[in-house]
Amino acid sequence: MKIAFVGLGVMGFPMAGHLARAGHEVAVYNRSPEKAERWLATHAGRMAGVPAGAAEGAEFLILCVGNDTDVREVVAEAAPALAKGAVIVDHTTTSAVLARDMAKYAADQGHAFVDAPVSGGQAGAEAGQLTIMCGGEAEAFARAEPVIGAYAKAARLMGGPGAGQLTKMVNQICIAGLVQGLAEGLHFAKRAGLDPHAVYEAISKGAAQSWQMDNRWKTMAEGKFDFGFAVDWMRKDLGLVLEEAGRNGARLDVASMVDGFYAELQQMGGRRWDTSSLVARLEKPA
Repeated sequence: MKIAFVGLGVMGFPMAGHLARAGHEVAVYNRSPEKAERWLATHAGRMAGVPAGAAEGAEFLILCVGNDTDVREVVAEAAPALAKGAVIVDHTTTSAVLARDMAKYAADQGHAFVDAPVSGGQAGAEAGQLTIMCGGEAEAFARAEPVIGAYAKAARLMGGPGAGQLTKMVNQICIAGLVQGLAEGLHFAKRAGLDPHAVYEAISKGAAQSWQMDNRWKTMAEGKFDFGFAVDWMRKDLGLVLEEAGRNGARLDVASMVDGFYAELQQMGGRRWDTSSLVARLEKPA
């Protein structure tokens, strides 16, 4: 396939690489050209100076950018340059409102749109083991699935436009509460004079076990937060969650509380710390 990939951050860089290794013809664009140049140094493809240049004649436009505004700008510029009937796949975590707007805009341009936020973090992107939650028309998803399969271990169509973003919101709600629970459990263990690593060995084979526990308990205990999903990104995502909850009436007491805790971490200088840094808030001097 002829694919335009826009956004070569910590997620997009390896995702575009998997597409190139799968044999697709990939053209990349990144706002900072140095990242595109670095990508080209290790992958086959071409670099464009503007999104429309990458999209010229492409059958797929894949985005992994920052926010709603970025998506609107890239799609508006790139869509007219795409091949007729192209599929636009947006891996950015955005509002469901944006996804619905983009689906309508794409249809008006003669294209299809799939909102496809991901879970699995940088490690999942590098390993090609992302979980992808999709919204859109069934035909568009059927066309996109084998392409995004280059970097996904699972991709599922959750419903019409916006359903992928709503599912990602559920994912973030669950993670927020879970990581806060781990932070409090670890903090309690330390205050009680227990060995945190021994506690992990004792409880991680029972009902408390989770991916977050298995992958973050040790680093949380050691105060290491220089990897993974950043606090700034989580606050962006939780902002989308709480905004949507304001529309649909969902009660998100814990998610709202944890969003406030992440705001405290930002004030502590932890904007780029991993989300597991919630424990640092509990352990700071009173």
